[in-house]
Amino acid sequence: MQYVSTTPDRPLAGELAVPGDKSLSHRAVLFAAMAEGTSRLVGVLDSEDVRASIGAVRALGASVDLVTANDRGLELVVTGWGGEGPHAPDEAIDCGNSGTTARLLLGVLAGWETGATLVGDASLSKRPMGRVTDPLASMGASFESLTGTLPITVRGGGLKGVDYVTPVASAQVKSAILLAGLQAAGRTTVREPASSRDHTELLLPAFGVPVGRDRTTRAAWVDGPVVMKASDITVPGDPSSAAFMVVAGLLVSGSRITVTGVGLNPTRIAYLDVLDRMGAGITIEPSEVAGAEPVGSVHVGYTLGLRAAVVRAAEVPALVDEIPVLALLATQAAGETRFEDVGELRVKESDRLAAVVEGLTLLGASARTEGDTLVVQGPSELRGTGLDSHGDHRLAMTWALAGLAADGPVTVAGFEAVDVSYPSFAADLAALSASG
Repeated sequence: MQYVSTTPDRPLAGELAVPGDKSLSHRAVLFAAMAEGTSRLVGVLDSEDVRASIGAVRALGASVDLVTANDRGLELVVTGWGGEGPHAPDEAIDCGNSGTTARLLLGVLAGWETGATLVGDASLSKRPMGRVTDPLASMGASFESLTGTLPITVRGGGLKGVDYVTPVASAQVKSAILLAGLQAAGRTTVREPASSRDHTELLLPAFGVPVGRDRTTRAAWVDGPVVMKASDITVPGDPSSAAFMVVAGLLVSGSRITVTGVGLNPTRIAYLDVLDRMGAGITIEPSEVAGAEPVGSVHVGYTLGLRAAVVRAAEVPALVDEIPVLALLATQAAGETRFEDVGELRVKESDRLAAVVEGLTLLGASARTEGDTLVVQGPSELRGTGLDSHGDHRLAMTWALAGLAADGPVTVAGFEAVDVSYPSFAADLAALSASG
C-alpha cells in the first residue's frame, strides 16, 4: 500500500487523542492473562502487534472477551490462568511482527513446564532473542533454536532467582526476566547500564506484585513465587504515537496542536526533552493517573529557529522509537544534531539506522553515521521523492511526515506498516489538516 504525503495548504490545528499505549497494552493483556480472576481493560490499542499478544494468551488458555471497539481502542474482559499456569497450546504461537509479544512471552513461559514454540513473521524472525534466552536459561529454563532467533521452543519450570546485569538497557529484556522471576524461587534482580522504560515495574503492583527498585543503581527486583491478582486497567494514549503528531506541528508553519490523554511516564517522554533543547514551543499539562501511569496533554506550536541538539547515549533507551522522527525534524534545525550510540536501531523492525540515513539522503538532507552515531546537518530543503517503510511502522509514519515539509509529494511504499501501532495515523493527520 502506498501513501502520498504533500505539504498542506493551511496550518495543522486541533485537538486529538492518540490510540492507547502499545507497550502498556501488551503488558495489560499479558498480566491479566497471568492473573487469578477477571480483569477489565479499557483503551487497549487495537493494532496488529497487540492482537498478537491477545491471540497468544488465548492460545495459552486465558479467556479474552471483546466488550467494545472504537477509535480509542478495545475494552476487554480477561480471565487469567492464575496459579494453574498456562495450557499447552495446540500449535505454535504466532507473534507476528511483535518483538514485545515474543520476548515477554519467553519470560512468562520460562516459569512453567507447559512447553510452547514461538514463531513470527520474516522481520521478527531476524531479531535477536539471545539477550532474553541467556538470562532465562541461567534461571533454569531451556530453549531450542537453530539460530538464536524465532522459531524458539521454550520449556520452563523449576526456576531459581538470579541477579542479572543486562549488557544493554532494554525494557523487553528486563520485563522478561522479572516475569520469569514471578515463578522463580527467591529474589530475581535486574540491573541495567542505563534507565529503560519502567512500565512493568509500575504495572505489576496493580496486579498485586510488589516490585523493589533502586533508581540510583537502576535495579528492579521481585520475590517469587507469587500469583498475580486480577486488576482493572485503563491504558493512556501512546507517547510514541503522540511524538509524530507533535513533530507534525513543528514541521508546518503556523500549526497549533494539542494531544490529550497521553501517557507522561518520564521514561517515555525523553523526546520532549530533546525538542525543548531544540527550542520547540511545547507545553505539558498533567491531569491524572491511568494504568498506574501519569497522564496529561501536550500542546505544541510551530516554532521558528529550531536549533540542533546532541542526544547522549544515556538518553537513547528512553527514546529509541522516536529517533527516526527526531532525525527528520533535525533536518529543519540549524546546526549538527547528533544521536550517540544508537546501534540498537539496527535490530528493530528494520535496520532503522541505515534506513533513516538512506531516506533522509533521498529527501535531500545531509545525514550520515559515524560508527553507531547518527549525524544530521540542517537546515535542509526537503524534496519530494519515493521512500520505503521497509515494513517498519516508525519509518512509515516518519516518511509520511516528511511530505509535510517537502517541495513535492513524498510517496511511502509499505505504508500499511502503521497498523502495527497507529492504525488511524493517516486519518488523524488528515483531520488536523482539515481543521487548520
